[in-house]
Formats: sequence, structure tokens, C-alpha cells
Amino acid sequence: MSSRPTTRPARSTVLPGREAPILPDPGEHVVLHAPLNGPWPRGTEVLHLAGGCFWGVERILWRRPGVVVTAVGYMGGTTPNPTYQEVCTGITGHAETVRVVYDPAVVGAGGEALLRTFWENHDSTRLNRHGNDIGTQYRSAVWTTTPAQAAAARRIRDLFQGELTRMGLGTCVTTIGPADELYADFGGPFYLAEDYHQGYLHKNPGGYCNHGPNGVTCPVGVADLPAQTDVLPRRRPSPGPETVRQGGCNDRARARRPRRPRCGSEERAHARAHPLRRPR
Repeated sequence: MSSRPTTRPARSTVLPGREAPILPDPGEHVVLHAPLNGPWPRGTEVLHLAGGCFWGVERILWRRPGVVVTAVGYMGGTTPNPTYQEVCTGITGHAETVRVVYDPAVVGAGGEALLRTFWENHDSTRLNRHGNDIGTQYRSAVWTTTPAQAAAARRIRDLFQGELTRMGLGTCVTTIGPADELYADFGGPFYLAEDYHQGYLHKNPGGYCNHGPNGVTCPVGVADLPAQTDVLPRRRPSPGPETVRQGGCNDRARARRPRRPRCGSEERAHARAHPLRRPR
């Protein structure tokens, strides 16, 4: 007997949100120049990935081959079209999520290459936390839109867990589920975030980011990719005390690291960016 729910969750009565989208006219992606909300080329697939602050996750993904467009938003909660400030309360239940539209001929029918990149570039071993960002909005989750994606996500998560176990680094807590079982009124289940969040690290190259290679590589052969060392192009550091190495985007240089603006301002919660801490 299937354990899948027969009905979707009900709308929140505490933070009921709104019918109108927060970003009614999203336009094009600032880097990829494809429409954030479609239409997209025939044959493309959609995958939703949540792995902490969506700024860094999005930048890693928009640089991957085969990606048509990315967008950041809120998913997994029960408040339709929430604001960032509402999500920060933890009451909406949403996670900061990146919607990835990709070409399966390049990425794999189940999005294998993106899934592998996802797990190799964030800390999936901490429940409701990524670095100094704490709360359910920073949880690790995959929401799928095809059976091939669901199968690929479970297979790659299991392989990644094998590497975590071998290295003594804990348990992967990433949840995997179908997007069509989430609350979805008024345009959901994925609700676009405000414009200033879209392509944030392109608009603000020195902005807060705590994502990058986490030291664990999925076994060679997964998604027919070599062992990963870096997902971002290397750049020559600028001189001066503020130089930050660009190997990943988790700001590992010894120079002073950027701070996140406070949640509830027009930006993000305050915390220091630092390399991922591995559980002992």
C-alpha cells in the first residue's frame, strides 16, 4: 500500500500570505538571459534544490553545463507567495530553494550532474542548518518533477552517504520528495523570491556565500563525471587585505570575510561566512 498522502497540506492560517506573486513580472535571468518563469525550450526538465542560503546554490548551478535558467524562491511551506521577511520567521515552513531548468541531453534525464554538484557543494549533514545559517529555511531538500529525477536523487544520495560513512562525516539528512505533493495554491509550489535575490551574487560579486566544494566527492562514474575539484572558474585574486580566494564561493581566504546583512532588512540574516564545518 502506498504511504503517499492523498491531499496536499492546507494553507497556513497564521501567515496566510497572498494570492498575488511577490515578483509579478520576473523578466530574464541576469546571467543566462532566459525567462525566469518561462516559456522554456521544449524537452527541458525542472528540478528544485534547497541547500542553505539560495544565493550561493544558485550561482553554482547557473554555471553548470546544460542549465537553461535558474531562479530562487520559497518552497515546501504553506504560505502562498511569502515575503522574505515572512520566511525568516520560520512560520511559513518554506525552504530557500533554487528552481533549475535544464537540458536532460546534457545533464542527464534525472538531472544527475546537477544532483551530484548539489551534494558536493553544501553541507547536507546538519538538520536545518548550513554554516552559520540556522532554521528550517536552510534545510537540505530535493523536490522532483519526474520519476527519473526521483530515482537519480535517491541513488546519488545513497552513494554520497557511502562516502560520508567511509570518511566518518555523519549522515546525509537531505529529504527527497515529489513537488506535486507540496502546498501549491496561487502559483506554487515554488514561489519566486524578490527581485534583489534573483542572481544576487552576479549583482553583488562580493556578497555573502558559504557554498563550495565540501571535501566529499561522489564516486567516480556517477553521472559519467570525473571527480570534482571545483565548480567555479578560477580567478586571479585582487591585491589587498580584502582578497578572497575564488576556488569555491565559501570565502576560504584568511582575509576578513563578508557579513550577511540582517534578516528583515532588504538583505539577509547577519552571520560570518566561513568554510563548512564538518561534524566530528
